[in-house]
Amino acid sequence: MDDYQIVFARSAAKELEALPKRIAARVLGRIESLAVEPRPTGCRKLAASDNLWRIRVGEYRVIYGVDDARRIVDITALRHRRDAYR
Repeated sequence: MDDYQIVFARSAAKELEALPKRIAARVLGRIESLAVEPRPTGCRKLAASDNLWRIRVGEYRVIYGVDDARRIVDITALRHRRDAYR
């Protein structure tokens, strides 16, 4: 089975670049693991959306969509938990 392709919304890429390097490396590692398992243990489906999921990485939340037909994980937001759901 092929891995999923990871794509970033422009805003999510900027949010990743703005993080401190140590945190960004940790978050990027978790994002890369989504290519193998797009719905890992501990992920949650967001109630307000049909196809958005979130994973926790320490104090940060990665919000993403999964397109199983095209095998794409689309990273839409990457925010501190206090800002993630506004």
